[in-house]
Amino acid sequence: MKANNKIGSTTADNELKPDDSQSHNGPNTAEKNAPTIATLDDLAKLTNYSLLEALNCDPDATVDGVDHNPRQVFSGHYVPVKPTPIENPEYVAHSKDFFQELGLADDLAQSEAFLRLFSGDISQVPEPMRDHGWACGYALSIYGTEYTQQCPFKTGNGYGDGRAISILEAVIKGRRWEMQLKGGGRTPYCRGADGRAVLRSSVREFLAQEHMHALGVPTSRSLSLYVSKSEKVKRPWYSEGSHSLDPDRWVMEPVAISTRVAPSFIRVGQLELFGRRARKQEHPQAMIELKQLVLHLIDREYSQVIDPSLSLEAKILLLARAFRDRLTSLVANWIRVGYCQGNFNSDNCAAGGFTLDYGPYGFCQAFHPYFQPWTGGGRHFSFFNQPMAAERNFQMFCSALRPLLETHSEAVVQLDEIQEGFTEVMQTKLEKMWAAKLGLNTFNAELFNELIMLMLQTPVDYTIFFRELSNLPNDMMPLTKSFYTEAMSKSESQQLDARWADWLTQWTSLIAERTPQLSRDEISSQMKCVNPKYTLREWQVAPAYQQASDGDYALLREIQDVMTQPYTEKSKDVDDKYYRLQPAAFFEVGGLSHYSCSS
Repeated sequence: MKANNKIGSTTADNELKPDDSQSHNGPNTAEKNAPTIATLDDLAKLTNYSLLEALNCDPDATVDGVDHNPRQVFSGHYVPVKPTPIENPEYVAHSKDFFQELGLADDLAQSEAFLRLFSGDISQVPEPMRDHGWACGYALSIYGTEYTQQCPFKTGNGYGDGRAISILEAVIKGRRWEMQLKGGGRTPYCRGADGRAVLRSSVREFLAQEHMHALGVPTSRSLSLYVSKSEKVKRPWYSEGSHSLDPDRWVMEPVAISTRVAPSFIRVGQLELFGRRARKQEHPQAMIELKQLVLHLIDREYSQVIDPSLSLEAKILLLARAFRDRLTSLVANWIRVGYCQGNFNSDNCAAGGFTLDYGPYGFCQAFHPYFQPWTGGGRHFSFFNQPMAAERNFQMFCSALRPLLETHSEAVVQLDEIQEGFTEVMQTKLEKMWAAKLGLNTFNAELFNELIMLMLQTPVDYTIFFRELSNLPNDMMPLTKSFYTEAMSKSESQQLDARWADWLTQWTSLIAERTPQLSRDEISSQMKCVNPKYTLREWQVAPAYQQASDGDYALLREIQDVMTQPYTEKSKDVDDKYYRLQPAAFFEVGGLSHYSCSS
């Protein structure tokens, strides 16, 4: 497997060190300031609805936000929508780290007013909060191909936030945050669905967002999670121990609402929708609305790197370059920590360059370059193909911007050059990432290619292998902790052992040759900053959401505590539970190794 197949690495050195890195919106470690937001009234004072004030409302929208039936939305950037509260909400969890970063008092999450708001009831919010939220439309493209037929109207005017409703935008400690309910009920984009999220998928997303942030990977954040004690919905899911590719039964599951937070939720698919409308001149304001959205994106996500006094053409070119840098860094970091998005369509690609929409995601365990947790995702969205999927999304991003440059031929040429440069930028960052994971200052293709073949043939646990390698072992014994070798014959094992020993000798020699100024402890420490000890394992998360459905949240909170410190050495008891190979019985089991949906 050649290095020039675009299958590996990260970004600049400081983006590879989670203890020092910054996400797209702030430091990875919580600020140790005393809480400044003790009540919902305190939070209300910080509201600032830039999207509602700068962009256009759907002219066909209702005044009161009671707009819950599927319909076509032809223009405007957002639709006012009231969320539908879940019945009898109960507190499940909140992100203590994120609360601390925002300055929210820890006990606020279990207060009556906070619980009511973030479980979907915004009828009693304090001023100047608004008593309705908003949902946005977007287009769909899959691996660079535009789609409209999956929309119930066959026009593409029905795609958008079907169950995600933003309810608040606020400036907190100088940073702008948008707060969005996942599972907040039907919107005009619901396409006939019920607009609900179940506890199972909500737990997965709640845990994953904060875990990814702790890993040093740019991501939306988790604020809170509430479940209904009485409301349930029917969903397809797997029987216990099922090896079926698709769910084999229907189950009634409790509904939940999680709140995810980001500087904005503008997606590549959103730009695409307005780019298509401008390109096709679908209505008289189409080009204006595209321009408004692009400028709003710059204001929300790129204001620190794009001078507002520049011309529109200059801003667009800087935007394309900055997004390319963020997107390539993001995907390199995904591969660094073993994460596979599963369904990396343009509508699941945040224009701010961070991880968004934790649906059929998964963390690679038994290594395979084409690891794919989603049964509908295909190889094109698999683990090592994520750089190519990102490139297709970047192409759609550039296509959406192009109508604004149509009268500036020189700018179009420059945009094309930025787009064409994606592959080289991506490969450079991948190689830097792989070098860092291996403790080297430069990438070595021969060493890397042999390693990938050995990891595949053994196979190895992706997280455990690189963490054990970070200890700079003198022999193979520590690395065998990561080996899945139960099905291997003795002769096969001996042959691989010999190749592994040769590889380890070459790697050790390169370490000594290329980093002579560093001690073994210094090299090990650097490697442990990019190779986490713990990553989320679905077979461990599943019992947490199963117990949570019975009202027992202890395991969920335990996993939350461990996975928000993924680089920290823990006790032997924790290691015995969370730093271990996947049991053989859980391989190829539906809902643990793969799933067709996650709703």
